[in-house]
Amino acid sequence: MIPDRVTLVEMGPRDGLQNIDAAIPTDAKIRFVDALTRAGLPVIEVGAFVSPKAVPQMADSADVFAGITRTPGTHYTALAPNLRGYDAARAAGADAVAVFTAASETFNQRNIRASIAESLERFAPVLERATADGVPVRGYVSCAFGCPYEGAIDPAAVVRVTADLFAMGVAEVSIGDTIGVATPNRVDSVLTRLAADHPADRIALHFHDTRGTALANVLRALELGFQTFDTSAGGLGGCPFAPGATGNVATEDVLYLLDGMGIDTGVDFDRVVDASLVIEQVLDTPLPSRALRAALAQRAREAAE
Repeated sequence: MIPDRVTLVEMGPRDGLQNIDAAIPTDAKIRFVDALTRAGLPVIEVGAFVSPKAVPQMADSADVFAGITRTPGTHYTALAPNLRGYDAARAAGADAVAVFTAASETFNQRNIRASIAESLERFAPVLERATADGVPVRGYVSCAFGCPYEGAIDPAAVVRVTADLFAMGVAEVSIGDTIGVATPNRVDSVLTRLAADHPADRIALHFHDTRGTALANVLRALELGFQTFDTSAGGLGGCPFAPGATGNVATEDVLYLLDGMGIDTGVDFDRVVDASLVIEQVLDTPLPSRALRAALAQRAREAAE
C-alpha cells in the first residue's frame, strides 16, 4: 500500500516560526519562503492571520505574502480561523486557508478558549464563505494522539472531530501529534479507523518529533497508504500552547527517508538544505534536523578537499 508519490506540506514559515520569541525580520521570512519555493515544495504555509497578541510572530503575515515570489505549481496557504482572518488571508493572496481545533477538550480551551463544538461553530462562516469563493479549506486536529493536559486521547474522539470537519466542507484534514507522543501502534489505531470512513488522500499527518518517533510514524502511515505529510524545514517549530513540544518532523529527514525508498515528492533535498540555512543563519542557532546536519557536514568536508 506504500504510495509511489507523496505530497509534503511545508510548515516552517508558520508552524516552525510561530513559537520563536525573538522577532524575525520580515525580509528574512520572505527569503525563507522563496528558498522553499525554489526547492519545489508544492504547498507552503506562509503565515497565520490570527491575533497578534496571541501569536506575535505572525503579525507581519500580510507583508510576507506581499513580498514573496510566487511560482506556478506551488500553493501558498495561511491559517485563518475566523472570518476576519479569512478576509485578511484572501486579501493577502492566500491560495487556501486552514482552520484548527483539537481532539482534546482541555487543549482546545487552553489554546482558543472554546470547546470543540464551539470551535466548529466559529469555523462555519469561514467554510460558508470559502465554499462560495471556491477556496479550499484545510482542517487541523491537534492532540490527536496525546494531550499535555489529558494524556492519551481516545481514537474515537479523533474520528468524531474529523467527521465533523469533513461534514462542514473541508477539503483535507491534518491529524496532528502536537506534543510528539505517537508511536506506530498508536498511529495504526487512529489511521485504520479514519481510513474506514475517509479516503487516505484526504487525510494528512502532522507529526512532531519530541521523542524521536516521528519518522517511524511516517513510515507506518506510508504502509497504511497515506500520502500527505506536514514537515518543517530544519525541524523548526513547537507549539505555544504545548510546553516542551519540539518542531514538526524535519523536511530533510522525511525527504531522506522517501528518496531512499524511491518515493517521488518533486522536492529537491539540497535546496531544502539551502532554505534551512537561510533561517538558521537568522536565528543564529543550529536547527535539529539530522539529515540537515549530515548534509552540512558533507558540504564542509567537500569544501575542505
